[in-house]
Amino acid sequence: MKFGIFYEHQVPRPWDDRSEHRIFHEALEQIEVADRVGLDHVWEVEHHFLEEYSHSSAPEVFLAAASQRTKNIRLGHGINLTSPLYNHPARVAERVATLDLLSNGRVDWGTGESATLMEMEGFNIVPEEKHAQWKEGAEQAANMMVMQPYPGFQGQYFSMPPRNVLPKPFQKPHPPMWLACSRRDSILRAARYGMGALIFGFVEPEQAKEWVRDYYAVIKSDQCVPLGHTVNPNLAAVSGFSVHKDEAEAERRGLPGFRYFGYSLAHFTNFGEHIPSVTGVAQNFDEVYDSLPDNAGRGGIGTPEQVEQHLKGYEDIGLDQIIFVQQVGRNQHDHICESLELFGQTLLPAFKEREEKRQKQKMADLAPYIEAALARKERLPELPKSQIPVVKAAGKRRIESGEVDPSGGAFVDKTRGGAIPIPHADPRAAAKAK
Repeated sequence: MKFGIFYEHQVPRPWDDRSEHRIFHEALEQIEVADRVGLDHVWEVEHHFLEEYSHSSAPEVFLAAASQRTKNIRLGHGINLTSPLYNHPARVAERVATLDLLSNGRVDWGTGESATLMEMEGFNIVPEEKHAQWKEGAEQAANMMVMQPYPGFQGQYFSMPPRNVLPKPFQKPHPPMWLACSRRDSILRAARYGMGALIFGFVEPEQAKEWVRDYYAVIKSDQCVPLGHTVNPNLAAVSGFSVHKDEAEAERRGLPGFRYFGYSLAHFTNFGEHIPSVTGVAQNFDEVYDSLPDNAGRGGIGTPEQVEQHLKGYEDIGLDQIIFVQQVGRNQHDHICESLELFGQTLLPAFKEREEKRQKQKMADLAPYIEAALARKERLPELPKSQIPVVKAAGKRRIESGEVDPSGGAFVDKTRGGAIPIPHADPRAAAKAK
């Protein structure tokens, strides 16, 4: 089983002028520690307007910074909102590919729809249409990373003419794709699309066992028709995280933040009434802290022996990755780094040794099913060279319309000054005319 760390960039009130600055830079230091001790992934969310819960609205920028401070850890969008009303598919393709180039091919591309009305209504998204928008945006962004040129698209939620979307990613044909999931039906949807399932929920091993079984049954079936140009057979789930040799200290350091994570999420998804810049999420949390229950993710908080037993339950049922939720609530930076260090020293080596063997066997077993799934994919037809439209520059269109006088030579533009010889007409045409 692999391990990742998860970032919402939570900033509970009260704030000062440097609160966000501190959280971002501390997170980068934590990722450096995670990379050094050998964790496999860092996952960064994309959220908008969710004050105190998530201040991570530009994950591609943050992950680019992380890419220059790390060597091996994979950089995961967890997730990138792919509705064209959030992010135009061409911009998604460009940013994912750029990050992949900067990181030497370490990107995992998680995608999703979003779950809060605070975000959807802020971008004029109708909740009933968010799945269709996600699918259109994610599928076409994947096509843009692969096709030269992208042949254009007339869709329900966006349209664009043929263009060669640049740059192309380091990983070919594109980085592994994942889908944000919260329940069984969305996990099976990920399998049908040949995508990894990012399960953003705290689930007991007994229930996870059923999800793993059902997910891989779909991956191996005719139902699996990839949305992108790869198949990424993986399931990941989240867990709380605070490791200390003393159980009480592990709880003191990690449990309040873990409970805040669940409360603040539920505030925006389930029960909250939020007045932007006014409502105090952390203040409300403090009032009800003692009444909040624990859940399955609580098992990641404890001594190394306790956390190992917790994680072994997921490894034994075939879960591919556990993602630690650690930068939450008021959890302290030093405590997070110390937990990562202790985990890397005491637990990670044995898990890594077992995972290397398991991964080789797993991919060998799945190879024929992946090949069959890719063969079922209906691909966007390539555009023949003879049908690629000519795009005339604005200056040429003005010349042809009579707005600009082309007389006087290719390097003469009577509307401009300056010493740089920028042609206003094609020098090749002038040369041929002589």
